[in-house]
Amino acid sequence: MLRPPPELSSPYEVTDERRQELRDKGHTLLRGVLSAEEVDAWAPVIREVARGITPENRRSAHQDAMLAKAFLQLQNLWRADQRMRAFSLATRFGQVAADLLGVDAVRMYHDQAIFKEPGGAPTPFHQDQYYFPLDGDEIITMWMPLVPVTAEMGSLVYGTGTHRLGHLGEFEASEESERVFRQVMADKGIELETHGAMEPGDATFHTAWTLHGAPENTTDAMREVMTIIWFADGLRGIEPQHEWHEKDYAKWMPDVKPGTPAAGKFNPLVWRRS
Repeated sequence: MLRPPPELSSPYEVTDERRQELRDKGHTLLRGVLSAEEVDAWAPVIREVARGITPENRRSAHQDAMLAKAFLQLQNLWRADQRMRAFSLATRFGQVAADLLGVDAVRMYHDQAIFKEPGGAPTPFHQDQYYFPLDGDEIITMWMPLVPVTAEMGSLVYGTGTHRLGHLGEFEASEESERVFRQVMADKGIELETHGAMEPGDATFHTAWTLHGAPENTTDAMREVMTIIWFADGLRGIEPQHEWHEKDYAKWMPDVKPGTPAAGKFNPLVWRRS
């Protein structure tokens, strides 16, 4: 076992410029959310816990052939290991998420490590909100590389401003969503934007309606990324609209019922503004 890594309780200053960028574009980049020293301490823990995820849970849960080849999807690390609980529920991350969303408090939705192997296929464009059985869109995802990420490794690509379009159809991430959403963005003249090279500990954040995907990993290195999703405290569950809502209830909110606050045992309060 590795020694306990450092606490992540110190605040991170989110500037007005970054908050405005998230509002305008639906995505933003924050440099150095973790220091180099913190990454050096935490990355081995994340890798160790990820290796312990059972084989049947390592691939994407999707049946779509394109997405199944895109990456290893290692979920619920914070529930598998006490050290990862300290990482994924870190107040620093919760504070950043709340500041970017402009809310007073955030709860955990889920965490996952996403490792795109050498030669990993493109990640199809999709909207995260499709999956979330919640009654609001005050939801945000952090995408933090544990290794230096270049365009050749499959850095995220965003459809800038697509969060303003709202719901664009009942599409899970798939070959179909890739085709449909690329056509939507082409028809509307949507700019595709990436934040370029990222160092370990940098992090992008995007909102739940923002269209995003990633190209294939054309390098011989694993693209190791840790992601966490938070939602504003006070959101409630909704009646399932499709199969994925039912799956998300079972996996992330098993004790939350439609119409009740999403404050179950697996959705702890991470950060509240004092």
